[in-house]
Amino acid sequence: HCYIEDDVVIYDRGDGGHVALGDGVHLYKGTIIELGRGGCVEIGAKSYIQPNCQFTAFVGAVRIGREVQIAPACAFYPYEHGIVAGPPIHKQPLSSRGDIVVGDGAWLGYGVILLEGVAVGAGAVVGAGAVVTHDVPDNHIAAGVPAKIIGPRPRES
Repeated sequence: HCYIEDDVVIYDRGDGGHVALGDGVHLYKGTIIELGRGGCVEIGAKSYIQPNCQFTAFVGAVRIGREVQIAPACAFYPYEHGIVAGPPIHKQPLSSRGDIVVGDGAWLGYGVILLEGVAVGAGAVVGAGAVVTHDVPDNHIAAGVPAKIIGPRPRES
């Protein structure tokens, strides 16, 4: 019960974990889910992943809740490369401060990048182009590079 458009790539380098898609998930063209070194991706029911999003799950997991809206060109990286001088970057070990978790009903604007160990709370909104390096609380708005908390979402009148 998922919609997976043409030109979506789901790729396991051979040592990855699993991909789990809930009922009603939509993956639009150009989306890439790449697994390696034990990473996994889970996307909850009725979540929409707009075109050209990148899930590169190495070492850690990317866990997207239910009814999450992810705008085009967002990227998820639950790991980082070693960067010591000398050996080439691609030969250095990968590490992670933890999984990426996006809570139910959150919305990520165009081009958002989420890095290792961050949680975006339920109902949170992340503005376009933000680079999320710290947690965003439930029902709050974050924006900028690095993303900073702007404040709570307004309540209905």
